Amino acid sequence: MSAMTGWWARRSVAGKVELYTRWTFHLMAPVEVLAFGGAPLGSGGRSGLGTGGAVGLALWVLVHAVLCGVLASRALDHTTGTRPRPVRLAAVLAAATVLANLAVSGLWAAGVLTDASVVASVLVGTSVFTTGALVFCLDRVRHMAYAVAGAAVAAALPVTAFGHGAPEGLITLAAVLVGGGAYASACGFSFWLLGVVRELERSRDLKARLAVAEERLRFGRDLHDVMGRNLSVIALKSELAVRLARRGRPESVDQMVEVQRIAQESQREVREVVRGYREADLRVELEGARGVLDAAGIDCAVDAPALDLPAGVQSALGWVVREATTNVLRHGDARRCAITLRRAADAVLLTVENDGAAARDGAGAPGRTGSGLAGLRERLGAVGGTLEAGFTDPQSFRVTARVPSAALRPVPPAARQEPAARQEEETVA
Repeated sequence: MSAMTGWWARRSVAGKVELYTRWTFHLMAPVEVLAFGGAPLGSGGRSGLGTGGAVGLALWVLVHAVLCGVLASRALDHTTGTRPRPVRLAAVLAAATVLANLAVSGLWAAGVLTDASVVASVLVGTSVFTTGALVFCLDRVRHMAYAVAGAAVAAALPVTAFGHGAPEGLITLAAVLVGGGAYASACGFSFWLLGVVRELERSRDLKARLAVAEERLRFGRDLHDVMGRNLSVIALKSELAVRLARRGRPESVDQMVEVQRIAQESQREVREVVRGYREADLRVELEGARGVLDAAGIDCAVDAPALDLPAGVQSALGWVVREATTNVLRHGDARRCAITLRRAADAVLLTVENDGAAARDGAGAPGRTGSGLAGLRERLGAVGGTLEAGFTDPQSFRVTARVPSAALRPVPPAARQEPAARQEEETVA
């Protein structure tokens, strides 16, 4: 029992619904045989067919039930993409049902088949189950309605045509319309429900894939931001230490100590990136930019009064300072760099401008679609901000980050705790 329950538990939700649907329609075959195939055999001598004829009608109902079951199974396979749509089998079933209806109605009109209950059982029963089987091959509700109407006409028309009168034909028509409509609706709903469950499963799988992709992008972006500037500073200070060491200057030791400190800080920041908890502090980044650029021989002017900004905005602007500083060190040959932070009427503006951008060959500025600027736009977009980067003249390149006033409003504690609580719930789930 445990093996069977384990087998069931290992199936996905869509797999369970598909298996339930498949076996439900397979069980409809014995239901059809027991409900309608037994009528000819149970009528005894009242039907007028004799034993051979009664067995023949019962066998037809059995064959019809098997055809309906096979058609349902192949239609389910079509929904999974393992088989083509069983159009030919559906056409064979429809044609066989019409021919059987003509034969039964003809036998009734000729007086060979005298029991009206047997006629009704075979005509109505097979026609109703035919409508359900045909629905498996149709996608639109309108076409399903056409299938029910066609089956009803195909059952009632032979009854009327062979001279049994309009009342019998109308009764047959109404019986197939009601029974076939109900059965076709149940079959169509089952297929629709299976499709919805599969789509939900695909959506969940896509959501998981997107979450993984977003985490990869976050990791790559943060790793670029963390290691970009630090590696540039390590290279700069290592080169400076080599030059000082060659001159026998004791300051070379201080520079290597600083390189060691930056390397250790990089290790810590990489661990924080892996954990996903890393944030940039605006004030620390401003001071770090000033120190790094001054050490590189670049005159750095920082005009950034203390502003009361939300943590998310400070972090986003801190990343802008870090990335812009990295680009000043990497690209061009800047002599001056100005970093300005100010609050305007409708926004907070951060600008980083340097004079080392060579517009003629693009060596002095980062690509406008580079991963660094793209990552900054993502970070600013999270707080409603925007980023602009471009040349102000042939030798100057400016990066401007703008965060609207709407993002500067303090976030209530409850609002800050709600996303964290929701994230924790999703993690537990």
